[in-house]
Amino acid sequence: MEADELLMLVADGDQKAFEELYGLVSGPVFGLVRRVVRDPAQSEEVTQEVLLELWRSAARFDPRRGSALSWILTVAHRRAVDRVRSARAAGERDRREARRARHPAYDQVAEEVEAGLEREWVRRCLDRLTALQRQSVTLAYYDGYTYREVAERLRLPLGTVKTRMRDGLGRLRDCLGGAA
Repeated sequence: MEADELLMLVADGDQKAFEELYGLVSGPVFGLVRRVVRDPAQSEEVTQEVLLELWRSAARFDPRRGSALSWILTVAHRRAVDRVRSARAAGERDRREARRARHPAYDQVAEEVEAGLEREWVRRCLDRLTALQRQSVTLAYYDGYTYREVAERLRLPLGTVKTRMRDGLGRLRDCLGGAA
């Protein structure tokens, strides 16, 4: 049986179909998650979360919008990206807290002024990008979209978006390098 048929049966609560679907997709899901997350233990955990989500939300699958495997891999990719972002945010919080614990109290007004100046500098550098580069960079870094999601939102080929991002980030790096 194919993944599309199995997923439809899983939506009806068929445990046997879920077992078969699990055997069919767990390898590709783990492979995709492993490439994004990189840590083996975290990858296994995310893979299990994805497969559990399949059991719970199989009814949301719409075969008119694409294949079951594509839908499942999209769910896996999003979950993996969420895990990476969450880990980065937690690491950054830990680093900030560690710095705060090591340093004496700071001048909050000076800190706010410096942050405002940095934001203004970034804004000026963003204004130096082409409109297309700025749009791609803004969607990815301020709105949190992946390259693929940016491409979908802008209705452009993925390669075009990646090129815009690479060129735009290079120009930002050069511009912000002058801020130091």
